[in-house]
Amino acid sequence: MKPWKEYKNYVKAIDENSKHAIEEIEALTEIVSSVIKKCTELGISQRALAAACNIPQSSVARIESLKTKPKLGTLMKLMRPLGLKLQVTSIA
Repeated sequence: MKPWKEYKNYVKAIDENSKHAIEEIEALTEIVSSVIKKCTELGISQRALAAACNIPQSSVARIESLKTKPKLGTLMKLMRPLGLKLQVTSIA
């Protein structure tokens, strides 16, 4: 794992565009991981979550596998029935 982290930090240091792309992916991964973890804790399937959010189960699957970047509204729909919320914090 360490070589990947070192490489990722190297790329972020030399290329500003790549830095932003990596940070965006990391943030999305953290959010989606929180949704998956909460679903697991509550015993909620993709199908049940999709039904609670009135979205297709295939959309939940694509979001969980990071094959698509969900819109903010979709994230809010997913998080609400799980008792999760997004919180904005300063990174400085």
